[in-house]
Amino acid sequence: MTRSIDSLSPQPATSDSIAQALSLTIHEHRIAPGTKLGEDELAEIYGVSRTVVRAALQKLSHIKLIDIRRNKGASVASPSVTEAHEVFEARELLEPRTARSAAMHATASDIVKLERHISDEHAALDAADPGRALYLSGLFHTEIARIADQTTIAAFIETLIARSSLIIALYWRRESALCEKHAHHALVQALADKNEKQAEELMRSHLVDLHSALDLRERNGRTLSLKDALSQ
Repeated sequence: MTRSIDSLSPQPATSDSIAQALSLTIHEHRIAPGTKLGEDELAEIYGVSRTVVRAALQKLSHIKLIDIRRNKGASVASPSVTEAHEVFEARELLEPRTARSAAMHATASDIVKLERHISDEHAALDAADPGRALYLSGLFHTEIARIADQTTIAAFIETLIARSSLIIALYWRRESALCEKHAHHALVQALADKNEKQAEELMRSHLVDLHSALDLRERNGRTLSLKDALSQ
């Protein structure tokens, strides 16, 4: 049986696929906080209607990756210094306890998946792609929340991690603002050993170190055009 020509043609973009693409672009720092997300430009880039684009932007607004303001449109969110502190303080409260719970629930397949995350993160760093490494680091932390089997808290943590990516884009002081290469290894070992106390302590110190690696005074002015960022 042969497939029709129509079945072989590329599928049109949906609000979900556009939201996913924009989210990845933001997390990988290909567009900077404050970048304008024009509906007309996005509609042209993806070959869809403004209605589809608007639905995608609403999805990202819901998880606070973008801001939508009346008469001003949408732009990548730009967290303040105060919010930066609040986000990391919230993570320092939630994630250590989640790591403790994850140590109770982690299976052998969970450990393998986390180790794969670390390998991919290090490969991105070695390839001089810190934006990609940061994105993968965030996935590592959300995966620990999933393993902990705390659905409500995991949703909070996922939102906080999304905000953290924007904060690092603005206040990145040095490469150590990325997760230290050995910090995740130590966490995975604690989870594999079912060492709840150590997992909790390692996560807390890891987040404190990450928080302290930010320069919460200066903003990062790097940016690409929206079209160029999405074409990479």
